[in-house]
Amino acid sequence: MKIAPSILSANFNHLYDDVKDLKKLGCDYLHVDVMDGHFVPNISFGTLAYENLKGKLDMIFDVHLMITNPLYYAPIFIKKGADILTFHLEVEQDKDEIIKVIKENGAKAGISIKPKTNVEELVPYLDKIDLVLVMSVEPGFGGQKFMENSLPKIKFLDDYRKKHKLNYLIEVDGGINEKTAKLCKDNGCDIAVCGTYVFKAKDRKKAIEAILNLWFVRL
Repeated sequence: MKIAPSILSANFNHLYDDVKDLKKLGCDYLHVDVMDGHFVPNISFGTLAYENLKGKLDMIFDVHLMITNPLYYAPIFIKKGADILTFHLEVEQDKDEIIKVIKENGAKAGISIKPKTNVEELVPYLDKIDLVLVMSVEPGFGGQKFMENSLPKIKFLDDYRKKHKLNYLIEVDGGINEKTAKLCKDNGCDIAVCGTYVFKAKDRKKAIEAILNLWFVRL
């Protein structure tokens, strides 16, 4: 399994040093949560949160847009270094057009769903995208409790992927720790987004290894 530490929980006073250490400990992804205060009730940060890290760290920059207008902003975030750009299924924009714009600008395309969204609504897009992000908390704030109703969604996505011979990755975000990561793994998850669990850990090496050692990733 891969871990994508979420910098939403990081201390920006020493962000580069922290992320560099996480890379050494086996984290290949860096998760960036972008919130506009409209799509979700919180405001986070823009491209400055990661663009200065892009040239210094050999990591996959996994940018999650929790915004109402991903169609407009997608090229901007990709230009600044997003390798994977994920938008929400719930936005009121043409999803096929967003996917097209993301790929035309050189990034991999992901779609995320909130906890109350029916996972089957993703089906029309699953053969067009590279990643599905299942939110296991209500998006907008870190440190929330894992919602177990996300597990059947992960299982559905894994079964659908196998049945139709697709290659999208399944990522889960929200309330991830050693226990909940195993539940996600058992249902087919590939990448665990970890914020509080990693950045607030007393022993980050031990916390990361606990998840990395759960299984051999299919990537």
